[in-house]
Amino acid sequence: MGYMERGVRHRLSEGRGSLPGSRAFSCGAHSSPPSLQALCLMEKKRMNSLVKWTLILFVLASIILNIVLIGIHSSRAPKCSAQRVHPLRRKHDERSAVFADLSREEYLQVQQFMLKQNNLDISTNQISKPSDNFLFLIELSVPKKADVLAYLDRNGAKPTREATVVVFYGAKGYIKEYVVGPLPNPTYVNDVTMERYHAELPINARTVTIGEYNLLFQFLGDVFSKLGKIMKESFDMGPDKQLNAFEQMPRGVRTGDRNTWISFFRDMSGMYIHPVGFEVLVDHQSVNASEWKVEKLLYNGQYFDSIDALKDKYDKDLVKKIVYKESPDYGSLKPRNKPLQVGPQLFNAEGKRYSVSNNHVVYMDWSFAFGLSALTGMRVFDVRFNDERILYELSVQEAMSVYGSVTPGMILTKFLDSSIGIGRFAHELVRGVDCPYEASYVDTYRYIDVPKPVRFRNSICIFEHNMGQPLRRHFSDFFHHSYGGMVNSALVFRTITAIGNYDYIWDFIFYQSGSVEAKVHATGYISSSYLVDGALRHGHQVAEKVLGNIHTHFINFKVDLDVLGVKNFFQTKDMEYVNVSLPWMPDHYAMVPQLVEKQLKTEKEAALRQDTKTPRYLHISSNKTNRWGHQRSYRLQVFSFTGDHLPESQAEERAISWARYKVAITKHKDGEQTSSSLYSQNNIWSPAVDFSKYIEDNESIEDEDLVAWVTTGFLHIPHSEDIPNTVTVGNGGGVLLRPHNYFDMDPSIHSADSVYLSPGSEDSCDSNRMACLAQETCSPVLEPFTYEGFDGVMKFEDWV
Repeated sequence: MGYMERGVRHRLSEGRGSLPGSRAFSCGAHSSPPSLQALCLMEKKRMNSLVKWTLILFVLASIILNIVLIGIHSSRAPKCSAQRVHPLRRKHDERSAVFADLSREEYLQVQQFMLKQNNLDISTNQISKPSDNFLFLIELSVPKKADVLAYLDRNGAKPTREATVVVFYGAKGYIKEYVVGPLPNPTYVNDVTMERYHAELPINARTVTIGEYNLLFQFLGDVFSKLGKIMKESFDMGPDKQLNAFEQMPRGVRTGDRNTWISFFRDMSGMYIHPVGFEVLVDHQSVNASEWKVEKLLYNGQYFDSIDALKDKYDKDLVKKIVYKESPDYGSLKPRNKPLQVGPQLFNAEGKRYSVSNNHVVYMDWSFAFGLSALTGMRVFDVRFNDERILYELSVQEAMSVYGSVTPGMILTKFLDSSIGIGRFAHELVRGVDCPYEASYVDTYRYIDVPKPVRFRNSICIFEHNMGQPLRRHFSDFFHHSYGGMVNSALVFRTITAIGNYDYIWDFIFYQSGSVEAKVHATGYISSSYLVDGALRHGHQVAEKVLGNIHTHFINFKVDLDVLGVKNFFQTKDMEYVNVSLPWMPDHYAMVPQLVEKQLKTEKEAALRQDTKTPRYLHISSNKTNRWGHQRSYRLQVFSFTGDHLPESQAEERAISWARYKVAITKHKDGEQTSSSLYSQNNIWSPAVDFSKYIEDNESIEDEDLVAWVTTGFLHIPHSEDIPNTVTVGNGGGVLLRPHNYFDMDPSIHSADSVYLSPGSEDSCDSNRMACLAQETCSPVLEPFTYEGFDGVMKFEDWV
């Protein structure tokens, strides 16, 4: 037996026992011969030296390789956000400025012009009293559609740029709306209140201003001071510990009321889910705060007519007392665990394929102008595909919720968010969370209940997004083996509004197939009430003594489709089964689906109610046809899970009559701009805008300029998983606008994003950019593209 064989054999025996047929000697064993021990020692030294140098060389090689890789990738990483590689398909249109929100300078010009009107006696003090004449709102006055189309399509005169101004005349008891223009450098102010609303606007229809809130908080402070003992024993209130207020709307039960139930919550994270069981009804109808008074109080489910009545019964132990108890901080959104890694990120391999210039966006075959109304929120205008106008306007109109409860803070609540301002609460978006980190962000300015215009940084984001599934694809497993597909990359235009407890994520999405989608998702905190007897009929318990109240979400969109012009029709399509005899077997019958088409002629016919069956295909169509003789149209596909609409017998229903309808089609009128109004919330019983009147005149909708009013949303029955926050998954709705016989074929077939593979061409970049993505000068570290799908196809030629 040679030396190496002995060495190997003994190393094996040392570690794992002897080989079969070998002698069981071990290096270092007392029974081994001295010569063997010497050989073992020499071998160990030799092997230790070999292992040492091997490890040193391996470490050095690893360091060198990492330095090279880091150098390569660090030198090319900045190129990933460089200028776009390929030119844009569309050019920006400066004429989009007719739709642009007012600039900071324009807001200031309008404000100063109004202050110079001495006869108006206007204040811009943010804490103006309700009795003052307060300049509440300045916003773009959108020009008339006919004037804009003449300017855009027929080289007509540029429409005059004007602003709408809202003034609350507290002492005089009314509200006025004005139009100020031209901008810049205004020279006139016109009262348009009667023209727009055909009636005076009473002062109690006004939104509660910061000045009025300031006085309300002072008033409530006096209430707390009179109830000091109760506040301390029940809620641990003191100089350093307060309660937060949340108000019920509408403010009363009849026209002229301004009586608000105010509920109180712990001053903690997510206060909306920490009710304490104390509510106060305040009469603040007078513009003079000295005349305000407490009308009722609710303490632990028991009603009292006055502060003194509550104090008296409390002191005599005639009430069921609330005993203060510390509450866990279950409403906090701080991470419960330390974040360990960053999730997937958006990556633009060849620069952004869209461009934003002022208020105009171009992306692939799309272009549109955009704005953000302080009242109604996000809107886009003059939406074109391949330079052909598809939409004149797509905009948010209203967000409404109806709540159920046994306690007064929620029992009558019907929130109408545009009366507070939907776009008003579009704050800065968080990079990498609210929008992809590399999205484009846009600042906006607003003037609503402020002394001067306010800039909201990064309050709109725009980004191209891989929607996570192919837009289209087919794998041919039978004949003509091939794969054809296309990633569903689309442009997303987004803002997020945080209105009190709820956050709404608003998306307009532009697909390469020629479709546009308007979507909304709700998140944020649920509204809750203190758990009392009978409360579980109106929701579920979600924390100790906390009820998550049942409520609806109704969202209204305005969809002004112009399909090949403004002369359009409204059509429906559906299916029915018919019993037909088979042509080759006349005596045999079968039930076969058949197309059912109908053209609706009037506004009442086209008012499709929530409580009736609606045809599944709804179309705004042109009388022009495609290559195959079918009328070119766009389909309205509504995604909704709304609850039941408020019965029309209720006095408040007229202010939200738009929610009666899944879809309502009306003839376009400049006097029917919105489905709701700034004044609907606080004068809900006599609304300034009653949408149902748009339909009552029952005008013809054949060969007319048509507007679709689309209602979507969802029913929300809160549950324990809504703590701490409601998630967006499943909580939303929207409408998809899809071409239907509008094109001769799917326009996405012309997209450069298309991929095509055939046997033998898997590695070719000619029709498959994915194959060479890893070789691009600007790309992440990727595995080489491989595809082996053709190996398992059914090859009929082998069987012939």
